[in-house]
Amino acid sequence: MRPKIVFSNVSKSFNLYKKQSDKLLEIISFKDNKESFYALHNLSFEIFEGEAIGIVGLNGSGKSTLSNLLAQIIPATSGSIDINGETSLIAISAGLNNQLTGLENIELKCLMHGLKKEEVQRLMADIIEFADIGKFINQPVKNYSSGMKSRLGFAISIHTNPDILIVDEALSVGDQTFYEKCLNKMNEFKSQGKTIIFISHSHSQIKEFCDRVMWIHFGRLEKFDKSDEVLKDYNKFINWFNSLTEIEKKNYRKQMLEDQYKDENVSNNSISRQAHRKPPVKKQGNILFTFQCVLLVLAVLVSASFMFGANPVLGIEKYFSEYLPKDNPPTIKKPEIDEVTIQESIAEEINFAGIVMEGQAALYSDKDLQTSEEQLAFLEEITVIDKS
Repeated sequence: MRPKIVFSNVSKSFNLYKKQSDKLLEIISFKDNKESFYALHNLSFEIFEGEAIGIVGLNGSGKSTLSNLLAQIIPATSGSIDINGETSLIAISAGLNNQLTGLENIELKCLMHGLKKEEVQRLMADIIEFADIGKFINQPVKNYSSGMKSRLGFAISIHTNPDILIVDEALSVGDQTFYEKCLNKMNEFKSQGKTIIFISHSHSQIKEFCDRVMWIHFGRLEKFDKSDEVLKDYNKFINWFNSLTEIEKKNYRKQMLEDQYKDENVSNNSISRQAHRKPPVKKQGNILFTFQCVLLVLAVLVSASFMFGANPVLGIEKYFSEYLPKDNPPTIKKPEIDEVTIQESIAEEINFAGIVMEGQAALYSDKDLQTSEEQLAFLEEITVIDKS
């Protein structure tokens, strides 16, 4: 029998940066400025058509990350995932736009699943009836309670008729009546040969509905077997964990989380994938440096385009034109100096071009520097007539 879902050595890591600027520095310098956290580590399993699979584990063990991988929302860091069918994720407010009304979200999610307008209109009444949230269907989702979001999300997902249904804690916020309605619908799906992934902290729900159970423990697959066997071992662990003091629980979690920063399995996989590559040539460092320089120049040009317009070169030239020296500086006619001024001061004739070297300079018409005629710009060319 062909498996519906196959995971082969799948790992998922998330990059942790101390500050946002480290992301840009890593792109430009190619230096590793991040720390990797492996939410899932080297998972391998098979799920067959018509199976109902339960997933259990402590909070933070990677159950939601696994559901996102199964729903093909995020890619795996390493390994391969083979999914034979259309998936639909049901989680609290997953895929719902808080600014849109319930009706608008129904149309949006159905269209995203590939349904046509006519099909959406035909299913609209059934979805509204199943969600059973009354007049709130015309209100923005941001005004919904968590239970209303779950009801609407479940109602939409089951009516898009997926091959693989992934339920991530969506039934934990509903009342018993809604849970029974959802369970009946999932049993109907199961009888049709559809595959169901059920993530829940309720052992009774999983035991009642699931054929096999997967125990995820801090990113690793602890056990995957028949429901009774896995739940029995998991309950033993929960009882042991609950018997610890708060400090012991904290230390245990800290120790397990530290292991999730290690990438020995992923690095081994990377080595095996790179075994057939050609050895690096000596010029690789030069090529890398050249590529970094090109990236830096492009970054400068893009920044300049925001400052000086669409054509940064012309913009820069125009901006600095008044400060740049000219090939043929304008000649300033020597003013006529009356004899009285010459007699009052001893002047040394200069009569050559000069440049203003002060940031703030002014041209005065009197020796007492009281009447300012105009301001002079830094690097502005002037002709000095005389100095007294």
